[in-house]
Amino acid sequence: MAVFSGDETAPFFGFLGAAAALVFSCMGAAYGTAKSGVGVASMGVMRPELVMKSIVPVVMAGVLGIYGLIIAVIISTGINPKAKSYYLFDGYAHLSSGLSCGLSGLSAGMAIGIVGDAGVRICRANAQQPKLFVGMILILIFAEALALYGLIVGIILSSRAGQSRAD
Repeated sequence: MAVFSGDETAPFFGFLGAAAALVFSCMGAAYGTAKSGVGVASMGVMRPELVMKSIVPVVMAGVLGIYGLIIAVIISTGINPKAKSYYLFDGYAHLSSGLSCGLSGLSAGMAIGIVGDAGVRICRANAQQPKLFVGMILILIFAEALALYGLIVGIILSSRAGQSRAD
């Protein structure tokens, strides 16, 4: 049997972080896409010429899954206990990295879905106030920024793995 250096349970936490990043970010992306898509579909019944312009929230929600994928790949490439010692500190760093990116992606997806649905229905379908479209886009950008903050913190936390002990 090969010699294992480090803590044998540490990779569990690292892989859990990679899974959390991808799963939670994709849940946010799916919710945002579904909720915004319902708004676009209901708007398309009354004003079909505005469907393409109102698809912005769906695209923004889809980007959230990519954030989780990026962190999951970064974490999974950092887990190689046979090449370099992998300690609990490293596993916890990867777990916190995945959770920060995944949960911020989930919350951003919920915000994008709710704002996208309400914004598209109110601004476009009934043509009550088309000038609110710019405001809706700004709110969507700020909601997307929440996931971007989680991505940045996730990258910083995953870079801390491997710094627990001098090898």
